[in-house]
Amino acid sequence: MISIFTVQHKRHDPAHEIFRGERVPCFEAVARGSILRDALVAHGHELRAPTIDAGPLLARVHDPRYLNFLEGAWDEWLKLDPANADLQPFPSVWPIRSLRADVEPADFIAKLGFFSMDNGTPLAAGTWPAVRAAADAAVTAASLVVAGERAVFSATRPPGHHAGRDFMGGYCFLNYSALAATALLDGGAARVAILDVDYHHGNGTQSLFEERADVLTLSLHADPRHEFPFYLGHADETGRGAGLGANANFPMAPGTDAATWFAALDQATTRIAAFAPDALVVPLGLDTYVGDPLSSFQLTADDFLRLGARLQKLNLPTVLVLEGGYAVAELGENAARVLDGFAGA
Repeated sequence: MISIFTVQHKRHDPAHEIFRGERVPCFEAVARGSILRDALVAHGHELRAPTIDAGPLLARVHDPRYLNFLEGAWDEWLKLDPANADLQPFPSVWPIRSLRADVEPADFIAKLGFFSMDNGTPLAAGTWPAVRAAADAAVTAASLVVAGERAVFSATRPPGHHAGRDFMGGYCFLNYSALAATALLDGGAARVAILDVDYHHGNGTQSLFEERADVLTLSLHADPRHEFPFYLGHADETGRGAGLGANANFPMAPGTDAATWFAALDQATTRIAAFAPDALVVPLGLDTYVGDPLSSFQLTADDFLRLGARLQKLNLPTVLVLEGGYAVAELGENAARVLDGFAGA
């Protein structure tokens, strides 16, 4: 399978994050990209660089004010004090509930909270070029599928499915799956399904499409009462307005085993078949793996082969987009197994 990979991912290299109130090394680390690349090559999958500029689609998926902030955030941080080059900025206040969210603050840290859903999404000097290249990768993957490829993998980092129209969160800055879906629609698809198989709910993707009838969003994930993102991803969220009925969530209990997870996948694929889309986008989170430090699900390496085969049986032009997966040593092999399962089904 063709995999779109960009070395620009290395430029997003924050030293640490805030996890459960503590400063820790980043789980979403540069090594994820290198290990993924090596495994894809070892399994015979073709690597290509992005060739399509996602710029024209970005402002259709994300708020231009948010994009402007992301692009200039590191420079703005350095203007406060050149010594900030050796520090990472984190938000400390957010405009929740009764606070106003319509007036962008001038203070940088307040502005960072204005555009963030958490304080676990660290910025670094190279964050913008890395996420911008990853956006190009996702749109390039979609363009190849529009041109006739059966399936293409956008194999880059950081992830994207927690990013909403005007906010970052959960390591995510731009929503690549939403960009891929938009590119597929522009390429002639009348309806697109997005099947998110990450351990964490794809809150950003749901929020971007919840009022649209032409994009079916489905997410298999840990119960948000217990796991990030906590405030979205319940089974009673079925879309709004014109999109009512075009969203389906399958929250599962901590410790969910493979049998239960694949039963939920069968329910989701039944919904996809009934929707009859022209193309499929799969936010491919691999943090359902039994050894993942941020997950409690119990999928094994062989289950990822099975997942790939099940996705292939939907018989749809497919864009796969890398999301989570923080058992770094196993990430590449697990991703390659999904692609192998898809190709061999």
